[in-house]
Order: sequence, then structure tokens, then C-alpha cells
Amino acid sequence: MSLSGLFVQALNGLAAASTLFLLASGLSLIFGVTRIVNFAHGSLYMLGAYVAWSLTDRLQGVFGFWFAILASATAIGVVGMIVELTILRRIYRAPELFQLLATFALTLVIKDATLALWGAEDLLGPRAPGLAGAITILGRRVPEYDLALIASGPIVLLALQLLLTRTRWGVLVRAATQDREMVAALGVNQAVLFTSVFALGAALAGLGGALQLPREPAGLSMDMTAIGDAFVVVVVGGMGSIPGAFVAALLIAEVKALCIALGDWQTPLGFVIAFPKFTLVAEFAVMAIVLILRPWGLMGRPDVAIRPQASTSALLEPPRRNYDFAYLAIGAVLLTIPFLVEARSYTLVFGIDVFVAVLFAASLHFLMGPGGMHSFGHAAYFGLGAYAAALCAKALDLPMWSALLAAPIGGLAGAVVFGWFCVRLSGVYLAMLTLAFSQIVWSIVYQWDGLTGGSNGIVGVWPSSIFSSKAAYYSLTLIVCGAAAFLLRRILFAPFGYAMRAARDSVARSAAIGLDVRRIQWIGFAIAGAFAGLAGGLFAFSKGSISPETLGVGRSIDGLVMVLLGGVETLSGPIVGASLFLFLQDQIARHVEYWRAMLGLFILALVLAFPAGIVGTIRQWTLRR
Repeated sequence: MSLSGLFVQALNGLAAASTLFLLASGLSLIFGVTRIVNFAHGSLYMLGAYVAWSLTDRLQGVFGFWFAILASATAIGVVGMIVELTILRRIYRAPELFQLLATFALTLVIKDATLALWGAEDLLGPRAPGLAGAITILGRRVPEYDLALIASGPIVLLALQLLLTRTRWGVLVRAATQDREMVAALGVNQAVLFTSVFALGAALAGLGGALQLPREPAGLSMDMTAIGDAFVVVVVGGMGSIPGAFVAALLIAEVKALCIALGDWQTPLGFVIAFPKFTLVAEFAVMAIVLILRPWGLMGRPDVAIRPQASTSALLEPPRRNYDFAYLAIGAVLLTIPFLVEARSYTLVFGIDVFVAVLFAASLHFLMGPGGMHSFGHAAYFGLGAYAAALCAKALDLPMWSALLAAPIGGLAGAVVFGWFCVRLSGVYLAMLTLAFSQIVWSIVYQWDGLTGGSNGIVGVWPSSIFSSKAAYYSLTLIVCGAAAFLLRRILFAPFGYAMRAARDSVARSAAIGLDVRRIQWIGFAIAGAFAGLAGGLFAFSKGSISPETLGVGRSIDGLVMVLLGGVETLSGPIVGASLFLFLQDQIARHVEYWRAMLGLFILALVLAFPAGIVGTIRQWTLRR
């Protein structure tokens, strides 16, 4: 690695850092004032790139290109304003996790709207007029546009700092970041303030996407990649801190650039370390290290936490006997389905998927509801259980029962290790650390070809002969998942369950009466991970194969959606939420071309109609009557 090569990679890192900062600064600004974890921010970034492609295709010359870039950012700002006025303003009083669910639904709608307007192919934008060439630095050619992009980050940072410190609007924004209730008590129109902040944050995301167009084609996968990077930068820098986002963007971009510059290293032991592969997980490794050493980010404050749910009374009621009879009756009815349908009926396949999803959602609900610990990376334990079962069945040639027993052990092992670090944090930081660990596990599984099969995964993981038929495996999955969900329910009303809820409701009081809060939360993490691993093992045998997508971010998001749709406050919420989510996804995907948009609209309608989740809201209505 030469000095000139390292210098050029550092310049590439600075260019990437500017784009990351533009994206993350808007997200940090929105969260600081509105406390909304805007999952649709990556979609706004993607829209900025697509709008810029359309405008630059029609406007020529230097003036036309830069006018198109600014017009794209303005257009995305208007889109953000419309979103805030029509949707988010209606749910500001809802728990923040339900706001996250609403913004996730928006990502589905925006993705399909983008697909309908621009098509599925990636769209390569034009080079910037006047900056299409390259200059020579230390014998290396560096694109002129990259140098301009490097300058854009500090310029925007300076402009934001002046706006926030030298204007009345900026003073109100900083005041709202510190104490929204006090700002409202002083007579400030919070509605106008929130709308303007959301519009500015959306415009910054759109500007980042538009400026990236000459370096990267506009594609439908930009949204998920962008939102992951934005969350990492915001959390590493400190939620709500614009300078922190700038420092974090520089740190993460330069670490990734350094990994590329180092290339492949031959070790004295004979194996090769491929540093460029570390770019898949570099930002999450940085986030994990920073949060472990500094739990509130580089320049954050220790007062940012997701608000507790509106009520936990449903979780404090002991289970009633008639509820147990009702669950047993439903289980008995479900057991009769294999006798009513054909042996290879799709109904059985769908039923297996629902039972696995219910157990996965119930394990996440155990962590989120009674435990009060929000996880964005719960799929890690699901995937570890699936891979543990698959490796035992294929590599060790163990029987199915032994492989299934290894599944909860795999999930438990991961939860014990990760939970030890995670329980030291709270709120958004805890959730993002779980995401970091999940992505690290995904990267290891994706790249360890010799053990996990890499991107191809592991195939040929089938049940034993006695459960080879769909009807038999359907019955097995129903019994195992039902028993596991019942056991989770019993744990909640054992002494440990009450201690866990006490630790959730008041850490100080729990510690005062002698409860070891961290130890209780750590055990709760381990229990949730074990049951998620069991769900993963059942999933592996039901599909016959597994791949890295088994523990990807998408599955974690699906689990969150299931729990929130049903309601975090109720025991039956994850059951209803998982069943409804899979039913909607299955039916809409089979009958509607733009099924993501339709699913997103359904979720939005449910969030607006049931702000505490379906079961939670129905319970509230019942109690009022």
C-alpha cells in the first residue's frame, strides 16, 4: 500500500463522508425536535436521486445541473412537509415505536411509487458539467466532482450551525431539542415548528441523494442501505447532535476507506485477511465499539430514550382460566386443519410460517413489552438458531430432534454475549446496539463460506421421515410453538416476570428493594434469544434451506411490525400481529402488482385506527365501556 494510494482512498472517504453527513444531519435534526425515529428517511434520500435524474435529463449546462440538484432537494422537502401534515401530525401522541411503524409503512409506499414512476432498472445520472474531469494528486487521478463533494459537507455544516445559532427559528429548534414541553408552555406553535423541521430534514436527505447521482446510479435498493448508514452515523455522533453527525460521518467513511486501501493481507500463518470485505460491517463495528465505550454517542446526551408505552395494565393482570381454555380451543381447531385440506395444500405451508412467526414475535414481545428493551436486531438470534440446527443436521449428521435442541442453544449463546453489552444502554442506543451486533453476525455468516456456505447458505435441511409430510410437520410446529408461547406467558407471571417488569418501570426503585436490574434484564435477553432461536430451527426444517437473509435486517423489521401491529401492551398482541401481517403480506403479494404500497397503506390505516396496536386499542375501548 503506497502513500499516494492511501491518500486517494482518504479523499474518497471524505467524499463519502459528505454524503453521509447530508443524509444523517436531516435525520438527527428531525429526531432532536420531533423525537420521531424516521425510518422513511432513506426513502427520501432515494427519491432525491430519482428526481435529480429526471431533472438533469431535461436541464442542460452547468446552471441547469446545479439548479436541478437544488430543485430536487426542494421537491423532497415539500414531500416531507406533506408527509408530516397528513400522517405524522396525527400520531405525535402515540408511542414512538408506533411512529416508527408508520414511517416503515411509508417506505413501502414510496418504494412502489418509485417503481411505478421510474421502473426497476438502475438509472445512471450525467456527470456534473464543469467537474467531469480529474486532477492529479501525488501521481493519482482524483475526480473533480469528488473534491466538490468534499467541500459540500463543511458548507452545509456551517450553514446549519448559523441557522441554528443566529436565527430565532434556530433558537426555538434548539430549545425544543432540550425541552419540548417547556417550549409549548411558552406559547410557541409546535405544529409549525415540527413541520418546518421535518421539511428541512427531508430536503437535506434529498440533497444528499441528488449529489450522489453522478457517483452512483439511482436504484430501488438505495433506501434500505441509506437508512442503515444514517442510523449508524446519528447514533455514533449522538442523537440530535449535528456536529456529532459530522464527526461520526468522517470517522465511519474513513474507516471504510482504510479497509479498501489495506486490501488483502497475507498473514505469517498462511491465511489471507481480506480487509475490503470488512466494509460490509465496518460502520456497525464502529457503532458497537463507540456505544460500549460511550453509551450516548460521541457528542450525545444521556437523556434520549424511547418513551414507555401508554399503559402496561394488561401485562400486570395474571392470566385468567377462561383465556387458557380459549387458547386450548383455538389450538384444537388448528390441529384439525390437516384433516380438512389436501396433504400438499398451501394452507399447511402458510400455517407453518404463521406459527414460526408467532413464536418469533412472542420472543421479541417478551423483550420489548415486559422487559422494556427495544431490539432492532432480534433476527440475529433467529438466524443463529436456524444455522445451529442446519449445521447439526448437515455437518454433524445429527437426527432432527438433536438439531432442534441445538437451535435454542444457538440463540441463547448469542443473546448471552450480546445482551451483556446491550443491557448497559437504554432507549434508541440499546436498539441500535442490537442492530450492530445483528449486522456483525450477518457479515460473518455471509463471508464464512467454509462453514455457513456464504451467500449460498445451507441446503438440504429436511425433517426426519416421521415429519416429512406437510401435515405432520404442521402439527409438530403448532405443538412446539404453542407450548413455547405458553411457557413464555407463564414466565411473565412467575416471580422473575414481575421482577423484570419492575426493572422496566423503575430502575431506581427496583435497585432500592435489592433487585439486580442488569442481571434481570440480561436473563430476559437470554430467554428471548433462546425462544427466537427455537423459531429459527423450526424455520430451517420447514424450508429445507437457510441463507444469510434469515438473520438480515428485514426479518428484524418484520418482527417489530408484528409486535407493534398487535400491541406491545397485551399478551395476545404478537399472536394477532404476526398472523395478520403474514396474511396481509401473502394475500396482497399474490393479487396486487404493487403489493408493497398496498401493504404499507394497510399498515398506515391500522396505525391511525389502532394507535396502541389492534389488541391494545380494542382492550382500551372495552375498558372505557
